[in-house]
Amino acid sequence: MHKRIHTGVKPFNCTGSNSFSQMPVLTTHQIIHMGVKSFTCSTSGRSFTEKETLRRLWQIHTGMKPFHCTECNKCFSHKSTLIRHQSVHTGMKPFNCSERNKRFSRKASLTKHQRIHLGVKPFLCADCGKSFTEKGNLSIHQKIHTGLKPFHCTECNKTFKRKAALTKHQRVHTGMKPFHCTECNKSFRHKSSLIFHQRIHTGMKPFHCTECNKCFSWKSTLTKHQRVHTGMKPFHCTECNKSFSRKENLKTHQRIHTGLKPFHCTECNKCFSHKSTLIRHQSVHTGMKPFHCTECNESFCQKVQLTKHQRIHTGLKPFHCTECNKSFSQKSTLTKHQRVHTGMKPFHCTECNKSFSRKENLKTHQRIHTGLKPFHCTECNKCFSWKSTLTKHQRVHTGMKPFHCTECNKSFSWKENLKTHQRIHTGLKPFHCTECNKTFKGKAALIIHQRTHTGMKPFHCTECNKSFSQKSTLTKHQRVHTGMKPFHCTECNKSFSWKENLKTHQRIHTGLKPFHCTACNKNFSHKSTLIRHQSVHTGMKPFHCTECNESFCQKVQLTIHQRSHTGLKPFHCTECNKSFSQKSTLTKHQRVHTGMKPFHCTECNKSFSWKENLKTHQRIHTGLKPFHCTECNKSFRQKSSLIFHQRIHTGMNLFNCTECNKCFSHKR
Repeated sequence: MHKRIHTGVKPFNCTGSNSFSQMPVLTTHQIIHMGVKSFTCSTSGRSFTEKETLRRLWQIHTGMKPFHCTECNKCFSHKSTLIRHQSVHTGMKPFNCSERNKRFSRKASLTKHQRIHLGVKPFLCADCGKSFTEKGNLSIHQKIHTGLKPFHCTECNKTFKRKAALTKHQRVHTGMKPFHCTECNKSFRHKSSLIFHQRIHTGMKPFHCTECNKCFSWKSTLTKHQRVHTGMKPFHCTECNKSFSRKENLKTHQRIHTGLKPFHCTECNKCFSHKSTLIRHQSVHTGMKPFHCTECNESFCQKVQLTKHQRIHTGLKPFHCTECNKSFSQKSTLTKHQRVHTGMKPFHCTECNKSFSRKENLKTHQRIHTGLKPFHCTECNKCFSWKSTLTKHQRVHTGMKPFHCTECNKSFSWKENLKTHQRIHTGLKPFHCTECNKTFKGKAALIIHQRTHTGMKPFHCTECNKSFSQKSTLTKHQRVHTGMKPFHCTECNKSFSWKENLKTHQRIHTGLKPFHCTACNKNFSHKSTLIRHQSVHTGMKPFHCTECNESFCQKVQLTIHQRSHTGLKPFHCTECNKSFSQKSTLTKHQRVHTGMKPFHCTECNKSFSWKENLKTHQRIHTGLKPFHCTECNKSFRQKSSLIFHQRIHTGMNLFNCTECNKCFSHKR
């Protein structure tokens, strides 16, 4: 029997594929096929087909390690394990793989290795049919079905399926890191962690993407990367059903729902939901920006910020839209763009349920509800909800008009005003009224017009509760209460509440009379004067007084007339509380208090409070006497002089002496 060890003869064959040199060994082996397990462990209750296997398990329970290494005094439960260990010291690897020239210290290790080349997996799981190249791997796998975790941690009672897993775990408690990097002396608990780490020094990236040939140091990184190509998003948010390609992205997203901000600034105790946001924030305190652009010397807190910035110089746009082939330099910009195609609006306003495709648009919208106006004009301290509105407003102060009309070179402060203006040249009126089909160049003009049909007057005066259909009309009206006159005449320094009144006034100085009567070619400086004049030709007076049936050319004339019936005098003098039915009469009256004489004679520089007094005076210089007596044809400069004169012919004596009751035609 001993000679068979040297000759390799194995005459005893099992009905399977295995052969043995001794009959007792064959008999022991056949028990495996019979399923007989005669040897039972009294400690764990496990049964075995071989006595030797039971003996080895017993040594595990008792902790007995009778086999000592003479080199390092390490002890082992089994002699075979000692023999395997000793090859560490001797370096002997007598078993060679003919496929790859890989060498092994044990024949069993070579046999296991060769199964990789042969594809042999002789160990089958009876529960799920999965095959394995090694029996140990099958045993580990079977614990998935049995749930058996026989290895316990004495520190935390955690259990494991494999002893190796327990050994690795125990290093958490002991702090042991037995695997050292020879490059930087960094230590690791697990050999696999050391292997991963060493790729930093070697630059090895053994995992390749078959789609784009990009290489990665770790298989897990490759798996994550491949989801870019497949579009797979296996991680789902249970709150809003949003999906993510990476688990860490899901965790970050879930902080939106939980409000968790686990990253704390040690300087100011401010909390953040993202670590990257904390790092950016900390640069406020440290001022540190370690990542520098070699093109323009701009510095950044994070490498990812530098990478994004460098695409400005390189023009690189690695993120492509599959719908329209548009490219972007940042993935976040692509994600936002894709919502144009999908119509997705994931950001919802909790106040009005309006949805937005971008978070920044939601934040801007929410200022409507909060009234927040964070953008301040440094010139006039006016506040605005949006930066764009502030930028537009600042052009009021700077006078900047960056938008030019290519037709007439007219410039505008706002782009929308240019667009509206250009419709003058094109004649385009794209905004239609559904009530009367009237068309308008601008949307704002249409909205204002529609209030004619609806009667809506949304702008209210807080002083008198009067309502207006346009904000501009309310602004003008409020000057009645404030007395503000922001429009000044450069000729005579007279001020006006409304710009159109200033323009009308300036015609006194320019002599401009732009309103023409088509019937007689007479010109007028005021449109209202033209309308009144035209009634001479047409005889039309469409506005009737219901009290006395008197008719008027204009509605404003009727309104003024009706005050003679109602006695309404809405215009009050703040000096003497005297009231007047017309604003023009109040204006004239106020000159009594102010002493203002705005009407000047160009001949003698004499000044007058009222225009009609100037006209009367100018007849001294011109010699004009427009008032004629029908009895004797005598002429007079003033109507009052004619009335006095006519008493000679009528014999009217209006003035009585209180002493003797004598009557006179004139008071003086």
